[in-house]
Amino acid sequence: MIKLLTVDEVAALLRRSPAQLRYMRGQGTAPPSAKIAGRIMFREEEVLAYIEAQFAPPAQAA
Repeated sequence: MIKLLTVDEVAALLRRSPAQLRYMRGQGTAPPSAKIAGRIMFREEEVLAYIEAQFAPPAQAA
């Protein structure tokens, strides 16, 4: 079963305010989201993958 998270829940996970998360969405730097029944929702698995990706070592230039 897919667990959906609200803006407030994701903001808390990222230790950001909901306003900061909305700004990140506008900049394209937030986890993927969708508008469902008029609310912005995030898949928990995608938020966790986004957090993990932030800890990945930077790609080496060739």
